[in-house]
Amino acid sequence: MPERTPLTVITGPLGSGKTTLLRHIVATVPRRLAILMNEFGEIAIDSQIVTGQNIQIAELGGGCVCCALLGEFEAAVQEILATVAPEWMVVETTGVAEPDALVLEIEDNMSAVRLDGVVTVADADAMVRFPQLGHTTRLQIEAADLLVLNKADLVSAAELEAARTTLARLQPAALILPTCRCQVDPDLLFGLTPGHRVRPQHHVHQPEFESVSYTTTARLDRSRFAAFVAGLHPTVYRAKGFVRFLTETCLFSFVAGRWEVEPFPVDDTALVFIGQHLTRHRAALLAALTACEQ
Repeated sequence: MPERTPLTVITGPLGSGKTTLLRHIVATVPRRLAILMNEFGEIAIDSQIVTGQNIQIAELGGGCVCCALLGEFEAAVQEILATVAPEWMVVETTGVAEPDALVLEIEDNMSAVRLDGVVTVADADAMVRFPQLGHTTRLQIEAADLLVLNKADLVSAAELEAARTTLARLQPAALILPTCRCQVDPDLLFGLTPGHRVRPQHHVHQPEFESVSYTTTARLDRSRFAAFVAGLHPTVYRAKGFVRFLTETCLFSFVAGRWEVEPFPVDDTALVFIGQHLTRHRAALLAALTACEQ
């Protein structure tokens, strides 16, 4: 029987740092990797950010891999194995994915791969500011074989310890690694021993998260864009993408009120906004962005 390819699932809430972790893996792991990304939104942002040698990237869009795209996920895995023959596969779920169904699908029905483990990226800052964890976040934590407690630099020592206590209560079997920008020893991410999985009685996907996309070839005024971000409607929890200013282009990341940009070479502005029932505010959001154009 051919050796089964190890597969690692990376999950976690919106904006917790999953793509940051992938960038770290690509930069530090000298293996032939295949990365399968499931993005929430019409524009694939993450796959443009994660690049490197010996890396094969595939995308699953238009739905969530934990439910609507399970069939497409299996087909994508089979195609990757047949064409690339990676040493390891990494699957990044969307921030709204409930990973239990995906994990069981891998374990029960995909004989060509073996689940190496589930790595959940938790957001220490968000856990402090929004201590009431949602249903999906709890499932992501409970599914973990390893918990990367990211953004440890944004909270106090006492707050970090409180976040660790919460994670340990929800998943006592998982190792918890506090990190800044997901800078973790990559050897700790692979070769995990998956824990016992409890089969969910009913998979419920929370549909209230929606996305709004915006693209333009125009340059944006930096001060107007900063004012726009500062005044974002509270329903916007996560935003990401690329912004073309007058003097430079940048990678943009927004999570629950905090945001940052870093220089990044792109041609045009392409942004995705994610939030609860966000399409109700689509017209106002796009109009405000258009007002930022030079």
